[in-house]
Amino acid sequence: MYCGTKGSAWRTRDMHSILLTNPIVLLAVILGSTIIFILFLQPRHLSSSPKSGSMAARSFVLWLHGLGDSGPANEPIKTLFRSSEFRNTKWSFPSAPENPVTCNYGMRMPSWFDIQEIPVTADSPKAESDVLKAVQNVHAMIDKEVAAGTDPNNVFVCGFSQGGALTLASVLLYPKKLGGGAVFSGWVPFNSSMIEKFPEDAKKTPILWSHGMADRTVLFEAGQAGPPFLQQAGVTCEFKAYPGLGHSISNEELQFLESWIKTRLQSSS
Repeated sequence: MYCGTKGSAWRTRDMHSILLTNPIVLLAVILGSTIIFILFLQPRHLSSSPKSGSMAARSFVLWLHGLGDSGPANEPIKTLFRSSEFRNTKWSFPSAPENPVTCNYGMRMPSWFDIQEIPVTADSPKAESDVLKAVQNVHAMIDKEVAAGTDPNNVFVCGFSQGGALTLASVLLYPKKLGGGAVFSGWVPFNSSMIEKFPEDAKKTPILWSHGMADRTVLFEAGQAGPPFLQQAGVTCEFKAYPGLGHSISNEELQFLESWIKTRLQSSS
C-alpha cells in the first residue's frame, strides 16, 4: 500500500497485478483497506500529551474497519486528532472475526457480517440477521465503556465501508442517545421495516455520512440512499459528498470528522 497524493486521499496500492492473479484477494483489500498513514508527514511540533488541569471530559471513539481489514491497521487514525478536546479520549479499534463471505465465493476473512454482492448498490440484498448479531457485539463494547464511567453522549462510533454499515446499525439500535455515528463509504444494511425497532433515544443520535462520488465498490447511490432512510426514521443526518474520491478515506474527511466530534463533546463539570 502507498500514500496517494491525488485528492489528498490515503489510497490502497495499485491493484492491477493482484487482479490478474487473485480477484478474491483484490476484493478483500479494496473493501477493507481504509487508509495507511505515513507518520513522518504529520507536524512534529504539536504535542498530544495531556496537560494538567484539562477540563476535557472522558470520551470514547470506536472505529470499525472494512471487509478483510483489521483494527490495528487503522490505529494511526487517532494520531490525527490532536485537539485538546481529545486529551481524555479512549480509542478502540477492534478486529472482526473471520467469517465466510458470499461475495467472495465463501472465502473466510475478517468480516462483521455477510455481504451478498459487490459492488454494493442501493438495492443490494441485506443480511439482516448477520448484521443484528454483529450489532450485539458492538453494543457490548459500548456498554463496557459506559459502565466504566463514560457519558453515552461522549461515545462516538465510526466506520468505513462494511464498518460504516455496522456503525449505522449499531447506533440506530442502541437503547440510549450517543454522541454520534460517522459512516464513511457505507450503506444501509437493513430494510425500512427495521425502523420501527429503533429506540426513541437512538433516533436522537446525529449521523455524519461521507461518501466518495467515484466509489466503484460501494456505489455513491448506496450512500445517497442513507439520508432519505434516516429522514424517514426521524434521524438527523449530515451528508457530505466528495467528488473524485473512490473507495477510500481522504484527509479532508478525517479533518471534518475531528471538528464534527469536537462540537458534540460534552465538557466535564
